[in-house]
Amino acid sequence: MQRIAGVGLLVAAALSTGVARAADDKSLSQQIFETMIQVHGANPAFRAAHAKGVVCDGTFTPSKDAASLSKAAHFQGGAIPITVRFSNASPDPFIADNAAGNPHGMAVRFRPPNGRETDIVVLSHNGFIVGTPEDFLAVQKAIVATDPSKPHPWPIEAFIGSHPLAAKFVQETQATRASYGATAFFSNDAFIFVNKDGVKQAGRYKILPAAGVQTLSDADAKAKSPNFLADELKTRLASGPVNYRVIIQLANAGDPTNDPSLVWPEDRKTIELGTISIASVVADSDTAQKTLVFFPTNLTDGIELSDDPFPALRTSVYALSFARRQQH
Repeated sequence: MQRIAGVGLLVAAALSTGVARAADDKSLSQQIFETMIQVHGANPAFRAAHAKGVVCDGTFTPSKDAASLSKAAHFQGGAIPITVRFSNASPDPFIADNAAGNPHGMAVRFRPPNGRETDIVVLSHNGFIVGTPEDFLAVQKAIVATDPSKPHPWPIEAFIGSHPLAAKFVQETQATRASYGATAFFSNDAFIFVNKDGVKQAGRYKILPAAGVQTLSDADAKAKSPNFLADELKTRLASGPVNYRVIIQLANAGDPTNDPSLVWPEDRKTIELGTISIASVVADSDTAQKTLVFFPTNLTDGIELSDDPFPALRTSVYALSFARRQQH
């Protein structure tokens, strides 16, 4: 009950503050939400995006270098409990895991015993599909307006054709992942990390599987069951924990921090933050994810927002989505 009450407070705060960086952001988040729930497959009892998922328990163990980057409580040493939700990006809660063009998400809640809980939300592609909230609304409108029975070019094809980074995103997310435990995840959004001396550095999360990245051939993907990712994860966990390296890629002077579609060069300095270790799928994952909501603005002392508008926008949209599904 305490956890549910805490979620309620987070949602209330998100709905009241919205995305306060610009005067029209609240209406923009409402427009985005109202468009997303019109996408084919959307279900009012589930999330407006990433509707199908599985909830896990695990631990995060910080590296010896984590504390030099940030004074955040979960970077100071010793393993702490975490809650993790893996998901398909689609708004359809019944989408098959082997559907083409279906990127995945990973949300992590760090629960340090003597510090504030904090979240990160990451995606299985390095670089977001668009760079501005306005373009995100535009791509959602294009998806809704697309009718496969109509002649080409469809509205979504026209949008992708005029946005090269969106086309790159679509092309690079076609392959079916072999496992949640063999998928890399990226925050794309930049955050500011503050250490005990007040030194601030902009960075982006990369969460890399210890097992390496693995995808399936088209033939192997078609042979899989509709729910194979959750099933495979449970089988994998029966043999031991599923581990990931948590890395921060630091920005150089001049690297854009306000556009998540722009990938920073690979030669940027990185810091090993620690290890995520997934131990088990929770006993009743479907019930757990009904009451869970992860906010990219749910930060803690030592981690701050950058000038990237998407974390605040996402928080506002997620809060609207959470409030809606609690009514069904």
